[in-house]
Amino acid sequence: MKTLVLFYSTYGHIYKMAEAIAEGAREVAGNDVVVKRVPETLPPALLDQIGATQAQKAFEHIPVASPTELTEYDNIIFGTPTRYGNLCGQMQAFLDGTGALWASGALVGKVGSVFVSTATQHGGQETTIRSFHTELLHHGFVIVGLPYAWQGQMGHTEVTGGTPYGASTVAGGQGERQPSANELEGARYQGRHTSEIASKLAR
Repeated sequence: MKTLVLFYSTYGHIYKMAEAIAEGAREVAGNDVVVKRVPETLPPALLDQIGATQAQKAFEHIPVASPTELTEYDNIIFGTPTRYGNLCGQMQAFLDGTGALWASGALVGKVGSVFVSTATQHGGQETTIRSFHTELLHHGFVIVGLPYAWQGQMGHTEVTGGTPYGASTVAGGQGERQPSANELEGARYQGRHTSEIASKLAR
């Protein structure tokens, strides 16, 4: 079985979540886990202006994926920051390039899952994941979320991401908050959980 963790990250929050997702996925026996990112679409000058250039050096070693290679995987876990309650433009541009795969039904039956980040606790985590789910359904993915079997999303003693739709993190208005231990644990659970389901479907 083969799993792809595919992400876009502006300041590194989603990259850290992607690493935790991959850690959980690797706990499933026989799972070949690959981490890749989607291409950047913002010009370098704008990335400098918003302070993202330095942050992105932390994951510039991660290879860039192409839409055509999605057919190689049984399980694809997508990570995106939220933009106005929806997925970011970079991830949307990548998905817009999968039209040929949709036309041929190449992704039907694959397992898909989503994790996100937002600036604030109520900044669109759930709407972003559900919007992403719509696109996965058009491709015929079997969608997997983050079930309440992971009790970390039940707490109320700290600010935390985590929804039944998928793992999430709260980044702060200036990106000053890094994923917490609880949020990373949710990501690891999701990576393991989706991979277990993908493994069952592949049998």
